[in-house]
Amino acid sequence: MKKILVVALICLSTLAQAQLTSKEEVTPELVQKREEQKKEITKSYLALKNSLILSDSLVAVKSAVALTNSLKNFKFKKLTLEQMNIATISRKEIIELANQIAATKNINKQRKIFETLSVKYWDQASKFKATDQTLYLQVCPMTGAVWTSDSKEIKNPYYPKNMLTCGEVKATL
Repeated sequence: MKKILVVALICLSTLAQAQLTSKEEVTPELVQKREEQKKEITKSYLALKNSLILSDSLVAVKSAVALTNSLKNFKFKKLTLEQMNIATISRKEIIELANQIAATKNINKQRKIFETLSVKYWDQASKFKATDQTLYLQVCPMTGAVWTSDSKEIKNPYYPKNMLTCGEVKATL
């Protein structure tokens, strides 16, 4: 009987502590910090995309490293267990792809990897974008390759020399 009572008290104290912790997580400072993390993730992704538009493989490496670092520090919130699992797996895949981009200086290989990274990024973009940002899913109709942009203006990161303005907006967040 004493063991049951002790276990019950431990469970109650754990539950009370969890409620206090969750109340602490909603402070304005923490909300602002989370928004800054989201902006950093988006900024890093867009810098990577822009480096491919400029065909600058060295900046692409730096941007891919920045994307990896910003994603590693991000914690998902307000998701069901299933959504959390999917988001966590997707984040790991994006990090792996960003690491692959960072590991090569070949711009064509970087663009090929970026195709896959962009699909996975868009799938999670609603969780990564800051509340005051609008993002656009753009697609190259010739290849079906997609990318995310913060502008409706088309700048194709896959074929910037031949088809810079080839593409269209497919969705908006």
